[in-house]
Amino acid sequence: MNDRQPLTIRLAAPRGFCAGVDRAIQIVEEALGKWGAPVYVRHEIVHNAHVVSRLEQMGAVFVEELNECPDDRPVIFSAHGVPKSVPAEAQRRNMIFVDATCPLVSKVHVEAERHHRDGREIVLIGHAGHPEVIGTMGQLPGDTITLIETVEDVAGFEPKDPDNVAFVTQTTLSVDDTADIVTALQARFPGISSPHKEDICYATTNRQEAVKTLAPGTDLVLVIGATTSSNSVRLVEVAKRAGAARAELVASADHIDWAWFDKVKTLGLTAGASAPEDLVQGVIAACGERFDVSVERIETARETVTFKLPRILSEPA
Repeated sequence: MNDRQPLTIRLAAPRGFCAGVDRAIQIVEEALGKWGAPVYVRHEIVHNAHVVSRLEQMGAVFVEELNECPDDRPVIFSAHGVPKSVPAEAQRRNMIFVDATCPLVSKVHVEAERHHRDGREIVLIGHAGHPEVIGTMGQLPGDTITLIETVEDVAGFEPKDPDNVAFVTQTTLSVDDTADIVTALQARFPGISSPHKEDICYATTNRQEAVKTLAPGTDLVLVIGATTSSNSVRLVEVAKRAGAARAELVASADHIDWAWFDKVKTLGLTAGASAPEDLVQGVIAACGERFDVSVERIETARETVTFKLPRILSEPA
């Protein structure tokens, strides 16, 4: 007789790896296959300790700055993007380097540079200190791009020419949070230039939409991801706003506080864009050891996006 408590898991789809993360990890694997170990990676290739640990076991060495890398070994730049000064320094040192910047982040870089060429002062909506923000701001001279983190920041922004302003955004923000800041910017600068298409990436949007659908009526939502992963942290916020009684960010099943499950009958489960699927299955298995689990798949979109690998990886060594 099964006397375990029933638990319904609402499993988000899409969840986990996006095309940009998948590409970045493949780049490290292909580089190790081409050049052998060690291959250096500037900053965590993606914000997930499990991914980083696996690649370290294969021979990747993670560092924070280029000056920690020897001249004679390949270096890879993380999916979050880097300031222009980094590849320039690598070229100066005659290093082999591979840029794993997500193509959607590169799109933001191109937009920012286009606005700069056209003489506009640029606002970047994002979070201070995030590597993607550092990389985007590092595409331009410092006095031509200003970081805006909140609606309140909009009021304090004083451009040289209020009629010649443009904005771009960090790709991993909450759609709702960004909308408020964009509205404030457009109210204050009616002529502000907007992106051709929202800079928030398709994967961030899709994962948030899935959480919005599964969260209402759930007793607990678990988001698998790292505290350093912007899109994972945003998913927790989205779940709470969408009606989840509680939402928590966990790195893996080993980090679950099972006291959270007191009186929980319905669990929402998703993973940030840098969290591998085996961590999701690990949480389902851990729940299965404690509860009588049934899984409902909540699919709100199908993702077919893929990105090509850099040409240097297919060229003769």
